[in-house]
Amino acid sequence: MTKTPRRNLLMVPVNRYWQIWEDVLELIGAWGNLLVTVAAWVVRALVLRQVRFRAHEHAVQIVRVGTRSIGIVLLVSGAIGMILALQTAPSLEDFGQADKVANLVAVAVFRELGPLMAAIVLTGFAGASIAAELGTMKVSEEIEALEAMALNPIRFLVVPRVVATAVSLVMLAVLADICSVFFGGVIGVTALGIPYEVYKANTLAQLVPSDFYTGLLKAAVFGVLLGLIACTNGLRVEDGAAGVGRATTATVVQTTVAIVIADLLFSVVFYGLGWN
Repeated sequence: MTKTPRRNLLMVPVNRYWQIWEDVLELIGAWGNLLVTVAAWVVRALVLRQVRFRAHEHAVQIVRVGTRSIGIVLLVSGAIGMILALQTAPSLEDFGQADKVANLVAVAVFRELGPLMAAIVLTGFAGASIAAELGTMKVSEEIEALEAMALNPIRFLVVPRVVATAVSLVMLAVLADICSVFFGGVIGVTALGIPYEVYKANTLAQLVPSDFYTGLLKAAVFGVLLGLIACTNGLRVEDGAAGVGRATTATVVQTTVAIVIADLLFSVVFYGLGWN
């Protein structure tokens, strides 16, 4: 009687983890390749007169992606500002520094939470929509029709969406910063009893230009990541409607993880440069 060879239990997880790393690296490579292509088309449009920038299409996408997200971004950022004020006040009161709530809210919002919350909201609001839109076009063979007419899908479909997510997220981050600080001030003045002039003075004294600029830089990078990931997943859709559903889910998950990791890298770099 022949013995059935025992399965190597150690190789099963090793092979599985290796496959996961291969998939991750392949996905990062796809994002990088798309980024290079998009950047090349943007440079051509700005430098070469024969390549149109198609400003109208970019404006349409900015309205679709950014303008329609303003309400939800303001709602979330305002709530974050109030939460920060209420959560930090008890600890500061123990040290007799309740008025320093303004300092903590301002720094946390401008450096971190403003662009991050705007990016997370835009991921759910616009990222999934972009992936579903391009995925539907892929399934219905509209992208193949563009290629048959010698029209580059990257130039006509991807570039306007990536530019729109980057520009929109920068503007939304500014609105999120202002809204969070304002509603944090409302809580500080009305609920915590901090004089308005003291709250205003502490906020302005705490903030420096680098707080604002680093937040905008983060927002621009987050927007580019959002556009690249959404467009990549949309263009890779297969298997009909089921593939579109998987693309939208993957876009939200991948973008959220990518934004958080990028935020961590920014924090490490800024700390090393002494910008914190």
